[in-house]
Amino acid sequence: MAIKRRHRINPNFSMASMTDVIFLLLIFFMVTSTVVFPNAIKVNLPQSSQQAAAKPLSRVTIDADLNYYVAFGNEREQPTDIDSLVDFLLKTREREPEMFVAIYADQSVPYGEVVKILDLANKHNLKMVLATAPERE
Repeated sequence: MAIKRRHRINPNFSMASMTDVIFLLLIFFMVTSTVVFPNAIKVNLPQSSQQAAAKPLSRVTIDADLNYYVAFGNEREQPTDIDSLVDFLLKTREREPEMFVAIYADQSVPYGEVVKILDLANKHNLKMVLATAPERE
């Protein structure tokens, strides 16, 4: 005796809802990726025709008022003083021994302040990169 089903199951799969979800995720990631600012502190960098190829993971920023800020990776910059800067540099070396630390100094900052940070980094065997703005044409 053959039993017949009253309701047949449709074997087709609709991709319309999956396409909508992927489209919304794409829009979400595009919008959030443009919100990320690696350097939120206003610093007027000096210009240079030569740019560094290494991507530093840590940043030391000196603004025009000689305030120091530090950050690791994509973290937000934290205000610091010169004594805490040494601790930050030591923690940086513990996290990643072979990485570069970038110095972002406003062009009105005296050269001696930048050299002071370079000397601290040299004492602790850290590789430093001076950040500059690209040359305008």
